[in-house]
Amino acid sequence: MTVKLAQSARNRARNPLRITSLVAALSVACCALTAVTPATAQTVSRKPMLLAQAQPQSAVPQGQTFEEEIIPQRYANNPNVDAFINDMTARYDFDPAALHTLFAGVSYSTTAVKLVTPSATPSVKNWRSYQARFLDQVRINAGVRFWRANQATLQRAYEQFGVPPEVIVGIIGVETIYGRYMGNFRVLDALTTLTFDYPDTKNRAERQTTFRKNLEDYLVWTRDSQIDPTTVLGSYTGAIGIPQFLPSSIVQYAVDFDGNKQIDLRNSQADAIGSVANYLKLNGWETGRPVVWKIGSDTGSLGVAQAAADGQPEPHWPLEQLLRAGMLMGDQNVDVAAEAGTPVAVVDLPTPGRATEYMLGLKNFYVLTRYNRSFFYALAVYQLGERVKSQMMATGGVSGPGADIPSSAPQIQQAPQMPQAPQSSQPQ
Repeated sequence: MTVKLAQSARNRARNPLRITSLVAALSVACCALTAVTPATAQTVSRKPMLLAQAQPQSAVPQGQTFEEEIIPQRYANNPNVDAFINDMTARYDFDPAALHTLFAGVSYSTTAVKLVTPSATPSVKNWRSYQARFLDQVRINAGVRFWRANQATLQRAYEQFGVPPEVIVGIIGVETIYGRYMGNFRVLDALTTLTFDYPDTKNRAERQTTFRKNLEDYLVWTRDSQIDPTTVLGSYTGAIGIPQFLPSSIVQYAVDFDGNKQIDLRNSQADAIGSVANYLKLNGWETGRPVVWKIGSDTGSLGVAQAAADGQPEPHWPLEQLLRAGMLMGDQNVDVAAEAGTPVAVVDLPTPGRATEYMLGLKNFYVLTRYNRSFFYALAVYQLGERVKSQMMATGGVSGPGADIPSSAPQIQQAPQMPQAPQSSQPQ
């Protein structure tokens, strides 16, 4: 899903002439500067290879359980499955009889199909509700406990991969509350269902291709790792373990970080920590650089932000262009002269009934959206990590180089709890 962020129609209506001129000016600048761009189970016995979790899933409310609806033996004597088996036999030297037996035991997951099917009436995007769900005190306290229990490992990951502890803690906290909710779907059922019976949506072909690739990687990974493929549990899209890696991400990014010559993202917190750090590093994490910058709260700054908020997660607006258009920085420690040419993305955060909030996302914010392609998700990960770090520092729990990394975290105003499901992987 590409990230598509809605602009505030109400704000646009207030200043039509100003916004129109800003759009024109910024569009010219964008054209002239197009070059300025820059989810495991049991035991694994060998090191990986392959594709990242390309299109992340819609989040299920943490703690919510589903009565799994399945239809058995849908994939026995299925011509599409038979063709897939022939391909796996030719390319990966599988025993075709063994695969036919395996798929004869696979069940169609009605629940998985329901959960990936878009709602007929899409929910209204609500940043403050989303933020409140993921920055609740239960999750923050769990993050502090996780950090304390894994402080040396987090520090080692920072030293090896350059990713600060708070970012890793933020991702794992948002994904599974530190391993508390890792999914109860049979991964083989989920991946097979979504490969061969994905619902009829606009992006059906693309999604089926993604799930087919993950099904391939899942079968190869479980075979080579001597894992029974019928035993692995995960999310309704087949994401596995503490960090919720899809099989293709396991193959390419997962690492043995506890030194036992096995990769186990479901049971090893160290492997989960190292794998998340490796994922971010290989997707371009810039050590020591900010994630976001705040902008001014004045009308002019908000107008520029609204005009430039085009939904693109990759930084592409040079900071100086936005400043020249009238934007003011809300972070006083930003050296605007030194950062003039730094590309940024304008992140819009709509909440019904209040003015849309905006921030500037830098390269590291973009990297967080590679884990899950949602502005809401990336900012919630960042803010959760910063909130956990602040609580750790207040209680004397953070020390070492990771504690010295300067923070560009915005001041977080906790929104009240609302009984709405998170939208962590819906396009924003």
